[in-house]
Amino acid sequence: MAPHDTGSAPTPPASAPSGTAPKAQAPKGGKAAKDAPPPLPAPLRVPVADSHTHLDMQQGTVDEALAKAASVGVTTVVQVGCDVAGSRWAAETAAAYEAVHAAVALHPNEAPRIVHGDPDGWSRQGAREPGGGAALDEALAAIDALAALPHVRGVGETGLDYFRTGADGMAAQERSFRAHIEIAKRHGKALVIHDREAHADVLRILREEGAPERTVFHCYSGDAAMAKECAAAGYFLSFAGNVTFKNARPLRDALAVAPAELLLVETDAPFLTPAPFRGRPNAPYLIPVTLRAMAEVKGVTEDTLATAVAANTARAFGY
Repeated sequence: MAPHDTGSAPTPPASAPSGTAPKAQAPKGGKAAKDAPPPLPAPLRVPVADSHTHLDMQQGTVDEALAKAASVGVTTVVQVGCDVAGSRWAAETAAAYEAVHAAVALHPNEAPRIVHGDPDGWSRQGAREPGGGAALDEALAAIDALAALPHVRGVGETGLDYFRTGADGMAAQERSFRAHIEIAKRHGKALVIHDREAHADVLRILREEGAPERTVFHCYSGDAAMAKECAAAGYFLSFAGNVTFKNARPLRDALAVAPAELLLVETDAPFLTPAPFRGRPNAPYLIPVTLRAMAEVKGVTEDTLATAVAANTARAFGY
């Protein structure tokens, strides 16, 4: 989930389960244009996967989202859970749709809410009473059970987020992260990392616990030096639409040095819509916009990058 989002999923939708492409043009108009979905980009010639999305936070049905994505060459999505309810929905949706794989977890900001409560209800779930360590154990047990399902391909998004969680919640967050690492290793699933303003501690805990064989840094947010460190450890780096933002030079520098065999692409939809549509609703069908920007940074054709990304995503999530 995007570094700036609030965490847990709301109620999911009712329906469960050759040449250079033209440059995308920014919309003209006022608020209506900003709220409107961006237009379809030119289709990719090589199909790819959206390695991280939240269909339950997007408008429309799952069928509509998948059809729109497939029409531009995005033929697979990884639906990511952020709490127990959202993870159950992700698993159910993956079971119902061949094009969907699931990842299940407690978001890093979810663990402190479970332990300490959420009196203001800003997490989209309304106010919650403190549950303490027992409630966290219960939630982790539910994630563990979901992670055993064959159509669940990843454990995540988990990790550390020091932007939303202060010192009082860090112990619960770290305990949850370490538990997710163990769950991923025991079930042989990919680990999907959410890392916001916590690079050093995320890397340290991965070293201390021993990272799973397949570890993905979702919405990679580090610099080029960290990208080299991640690559040396064999971690996958997934880039989202924010790599296209004008102020994202450090991300593009990281992308430039990241090995092609470890690159993934994602939307993190409905967040992080790529330029020139920043601020408008994001969805898996916008993957081609980000992938083309990534190919330009890497100095390769979009077909070359798409071929690598498609193989990398299948390898990362074991499908």
